[in-house]
Amino acid sequence: MVRENAACRQLMTIPGVGAVVALSFVAAIETPEAFPRSRDVGAWIGLTPRRYQSGEGDYEGHISRRGDARLRSLLFEAAMAILTRVRGESELRSWALALRRRLGFKRAAVALARKLAVIMHAMLKTGTDFDPKPAARP
Repeated sequence: MVRENAACRQLMTIPGVGAVVALSFVAAIETPEAFPRSRDVGAWIGLTPRRYQSGEGDYEGHISRRGDARLRSLLFEAAMAILTRVRGESELRSWALALRRRLGFKRAAVALARKLAVIMHAMLKTGTDFDPKPAARP
């Protein structure tokens, strides 16, 4: 199925993303146009922090864990692979390694999993392959 699906082959250009992760993501998202912004996919999967607000306090908690638990765990595994097994350099991996030094391994992996979901959705929406060294933003 993955060989025949252009979207899955496109997502597999990301280092650390294999056939199972790509197929699960494509099956879960179905139509990328359902999400107006790619950032919304991270919240839909449950990889964004909960927000606690009251009259006196405002802080972020643990991730919300809403949405597809299987997809969330697969994205976490892909993030772990990028942090531990992938040796090719990319801006995504460099960002995650810097985050790991600052926050710790597991928090960096969760943040990378959310970022992977956002990137994968943007790739599906635009139809482009993964670029390890994206052009500088204006």
